[in-house]
Amino acid sequence: MDFQFSDEQKMMVDSARQIGERFGLDYWRKKDAAKAFPAEYWKAVCDAGLCGAALPTEHGGSGLGMMELALIVESLAATGGGSTVGQLFMINPIFGGVSISRFGSDKMRAELLPKIISGEINCCMALTEPDAGTNTLELKSFAAADGEGWRLNGRKIWITGVESASKMLVIARTKKLAEAGSRTDGLSMFMIDVKREGLTHTPIDKLGTCTLDSSSVFFDNVRIEPDELIGTLHKGWRELLDVLNTERIVTTAGLVGTGELAIRLAVDYAKDRKVFGDRPISAYQGLQFPLAQCHVEVEAARLLNHKAATNYDQGLPYGSEANAAKLLAAQTVARATERAMQTMGGMGYAKEYHVERLWRDARLFRFAPVSEEMILNYVANHDLGMPRSY
Repeated sequence: MDFQFSDEQKMMVDSARQIGERFGLDYWRKKDAAKAFPAEYWKAVCDAGLCGAALPTEHGGSGLGMMELALIVESLAATGGGSTVGQLFMINPIFGGVSISRFGSDKMRAELLPKIISGEINCCMALTEPDAGTNTLELKSFAAADGEGWRLNGRKIWITGVESASKMLVIARTKKLAEAGSRTDGLSMFMIDVKREGLTHTPIDKLGTCTLDSSSVFFDNVRIEPDELIGTLHKGWRELLDVLNTERIVTTAGLVGTGELAIRLAVDYAKDRKVFGDRPISAYQGLQFPLAQCHVEVEAARLLNHKAATNYDQGLPYGSEANAAKLLAAQTVARATERAMQTMGGMGYAKEYHVERLWRDARLFRFAPVSEEMILNYVANHDLGMPRSY
């Protein structure tokens, strides 16, 4: 395994770092307080060609890989954005870009990929449902055949980025469970317009990740055209998994960058803070050891995620590594942001010191986009060969 970065990778990381530093922590504090989409930031990311790093060159991307995308997200997160950066890449180059580039028609790729890569349009994905949660195979949203197209009815919940999106990747049943040959049969993916008759959404007030809205989405006899199908009718389950496992990689990269940033903010504060005499509090092992432990674990999550990304780029199985890296990163960064706040004492609770935002945002990723418990189920079943418990 080669741990050295190529010149091209170094250039992309440097470009990401410069963009991140140009906006900085105060930009994110203000956007968080306003609950506003970071439009200027995302435009700068797209203008620098970073959104399309892993997307095809014929449609304006760089034609690189998931490894490069992970490095970009890490750097952007570590320079101020935190774990929300992973979500920005999740909804656009993953939900939009990967789904279309891998499973969309030639027409869809030519029409939509350049707009996603340039930042002209944003995307979102409507998967989770109130009565299904992580159990995707039990989703009830149904697209019934209607002429050459379909009519969609149902409800989704906790859908990220609907307010800023033009396109929505929708996963729905196209066969009733009773008619399907198996539980995985009869799922299909569609790319539809967010602004469409019968599609409505309402915001969910929440603790963190405030720069990206979360919504309940309702489909009331929504028309889907034939050319909006992505992938194979009724056989979308395996294709969806490809999208979801790459989602894990950018989520973990955002968390790794968050851990790096939180630890750095805590160390910088501790070097300046003096309470008992002239020695900074950074000299006390009671503060050193927890931060050092978090640093070690963040680096372990980073390397495991790099392995997942490299495996993906080489066409090798990567699901186990992607899920394990996300589990480790989410747990580690929960501790790292907590320890950073503890190191700062009362100032860690103040918005001007930024760590409280990192802490609020990172907490989401212990149960989303997949919960710790479901990842452990996956590891037990797929990696250890233990019987399914649910």
